[in-house]
Amino acid sequence: MQLAIFDLDNTLLEGDSDYLWGQHLIEQGAVQRDEFDARNRQFMRDYEAGELDIEAFLQFALRPLADHPESRLMDWRDAFIERHIRPRILPAACELVDDHRRRGHALMIITATNRFVTAPIAALFDIPVLLATEPERGPAGYTGRPAGIPTFQAGKIEALRTWLDAQEQRFDTLHFYSDSRNDLPLLEVVDQPVAIDPDPVLAAAARANGWPMLTLRAGDTPQPLA
Repeated sequence: MQLAIFDLDNTLLEGDSDYLWGQHLIEQGAVQRDEFDARNRQFMRDYEAGELDIEAFLQFALRPLADHPESRLMDWRDAFIERHIRPRILPAACELVDDHRRRGHALMIITATNRFVTAPIAALFDIPVLLATEPERGPAGYTGRPAGIPTFQAGKIEALRTWLDAQEQRFDTLHFYSDSRNDLPLLEVVDQPVAIDPDPVLAAAARANGWPMLTLRAGDTPQPLA
């Protein structure tokens, strides 16, 4: 059995759902506009540079889940999916996922973005397994803290191994698709790593290691990148 694993942000989506959720919260008046926007942009720059302090970011990103009633959060999320996510689903990404589906491969999304944001996005792709950073819940609801190890950089490897160990099905081939240097740890341990519209550091690593590179932004089907 083969397992196809997909990063989400800037891989299957043309954009970053974590960053976009922050912008959506600003639009809803859920957070203080200027300070939140400045920090959201800085964290995005840090991520793109491979310098993100994941603990500091999660303290920032998960705080709004604790600050608002869950019913209001769910309404905001529904609007977020329609306004910011559906328009950014790439047709070629759907074709890539469906190709693995047609071949009978198991499907998984693994993302550092938290489960509250990403669970409905995984459902849009009809991908049944989602490994994501887990927001902690207490008796009164979300606490604003993560639960367990974030699925970021090497944390993705740990989460994947934990999941694999719990499965009765054994997988003989692991595919992984990502755009980001932050996913090099997992790309280096799977059987079939593929760079999708990679950032410069990942592109250099892909060329050095002979990994395939694809774009999902040049039509309805995946296309090779030189």
